[in-house]
Amino acid sequence: MPREISFFDAYVPTLLLAVLIAGAITLLLDRVLVRFGVYSLVWHPALVRVSLFTCIAAWLGLAIYA
Repeated sequence: MPREISFFDAYVPTLLLAVLIAGAITLLLDRVLVRFGVYSLVWHPALVRVSLFTCIAAWLGLAIYA
């Protein structure tokens, strides 16, 4: 059964909150990776950013629903 959180009398899916948290974590990790110059070693930095966000969001989703 899906879990929901009441946010100002509106039910919000927990997965939406997980995606927002994943976005914040991705922004932090992106700044760290830029600072250390990791993106100069990859072929397509945008794909790395999208895959990083996808992996973090999926991990948080599995942590919630598993």
